[in-house]
Amino acid sequence: MQEAAQYSLVEDGAGGPRLELSGTLTLRAIGALERDLQALSGPIAAVDLTAVSEIDTVGAWVVCRLAREHQADITGASAAAERLLGAVRGIDATCDMRPARLPVWERVPVALGEKVYASRAGLYGVVGFLGQILIGAASLLRNPGRFPIRGLVHQMELVGVTALPIIGLMSFLIGIVIAQQGSVQLEQFGAEALTVNLVGRITLRELGVLMTAIMVAGRSGSAFAAQLGTMKLTEEIDAMRTIGISPIEVLVIPRILAATFMMVLLGFYASVVAIVGGAVVGELELGIPFWTFLSRIQEVVPEHDLWVGLIKAPVFGLIVALAGCYNGLQVRGNSEEVGRRTTMAVVSAIFTVIVLDAFFAVFFTEIGWG
Repeated sequence: MQEAAQYSLVEDGAGGPRLELSGTLTLRAIGALERDLQALSGPIAAVDLTAVSEIDTVGAWVVCRLAREHQADITGASAAAERLLGAVRGIDATCDMRPARLPVWERVPVALGEKVYASRAGLYGVVGFLGQILIGAASLLRNPGRFPIRGLVHQMELVGVTALPIIGLMSFLIGIVIAQQGSVQLEQFGAEALTVNLVGRITLRELGVLMTAIMVAGRSGSAFAAQLGTMKLTEEIDAMRTIGISPIEVLVIPRILAATFMMVLLGFYASVVAIVGGAVVGELELGIPFWTFLSRIQEVVPEHDLWVGLIKAPVFGLIVALAGCYNGLQVRGNSEEVGRRTTMAVVSAIFTVIVLDAFFAVFFTEIGWG
């Protein structure tokens, strides 16, 4: 067992007492002693290490700091202790290891400026990525035999077919909520029959496609980023380039086409299922027969509402696929980057989809499709 570190003060003439240290001055044994030494007040003429049996770098640093604070000499050190003291003697013991923290009114503008400056590099990266896609698409058009048909069909299955149950359930519940909440509000004006108009127009124009895009972003967009990020991390993409295979042609373009095309079908499917959910509420709560509800949809919903949803759907699918593939190919370093880029893909896709939906709403209103 190590001997505990101890100290004693010995009066030694007019220069002040001599501090005698004994025992083991190591990291494990010096904790309590170091606190006692910091509490010492008054002059100390010398620090005597004659009785010290063992010392390490931490012990030497404590001795040097103590001698510096009291302007005392160090005596009685062994050859090994002297080497350690010489190594740590030049270290400033009073420096603050923590960086200075700016006040909040300076930190926020600085952080914002850094984000804005970094966005320039991100913009260049996105433009370059779009350029690579256009070059890859042109190459496939010149050589149609290289087009990865199987990869496209596989991605269409993953993006579209396997998503039907969850999107159908979500849309059905959204239709129920819209019909139930809308009928409660319209009942105050004796206009419960207009629930059909509300469900039909809001699902075909907005919520059917928008909620589907959000679901696809969380489901397929994150999968694109994670898959490509993992392949980038394990150097599979570099290996493809080495053997002359373009990752853009084989991995990115099939995912983009699958998400763009399947988004149209999923958006239409979601709108139909949401209308069915509204019809169920009409049957059970409003006294509107199920088939009457559906037939009224054809009468009260303008045809251009359907086209509004179908026009927005491929754009939203394209945005989701681009966000997922771009962030997946930006993975660098370690596996933590895969999770970070996957999160960025989902967040950026959903944000962009909602912003574009607002622009679409204004645009279609301006051209008379409001």
